[in-house]
Amino acid sequence: MLTKIRLELARDHDHPEGSHAIGYEFAAPLDGNGKIDANEWHKRRENCRVVRFRPGEADDIGHLVRKGGGSWAFHYDIASDEEDDEAGYRFGDHAFKVGEYVSIREDEDLRTFRVVRVQPVL
Repeated sequence: MLTKIRLELARDHDHPEGSHAIGYEFAAPLDGNGKIDANEWHKRRENCRVVRFRPGEADDIGHLVRKGGGSWAFHYDIASDEEDDEAGYRFGDHAFKVGEYVSIREDEDLRTFRVVRVQPVL
C-alpha cells in the first residue's frame, strides 16, 4: 500500500516559525516501522510521485527515485537529467511518522522538514 507523506519546512534562519507553504507531498510504500520499503517501491515506483510546493511558484511534480548506494531523492524531469535531484538525507533510515524531522538537500543547502501528515493512499 502506498502512503501519502506531507513535509513542511521546519524552523530555519529565514523562517523562524517554519512554513506551511514550503514543502513536499509524496507517495511511498512504508513498512511496519514507517520506513520506505525499497522492495515495494521497486514494484510501484511509477506511483511514487512527489509535489514540491513553494509560495508564488508553480508546483514541481516528479518521482521518488532510488540512487546508487541505496539513497533516495526527488527527481522532477524523468525525460532529462537537466534538473538536479533533491536528495533526502538518510531517508532510508528515517521513520516517516507525524512529528518526525527529515532533511533534504536543495541545491547546496540542507533544509529540515517536519512530517505533518501520513495517510494511506486510497
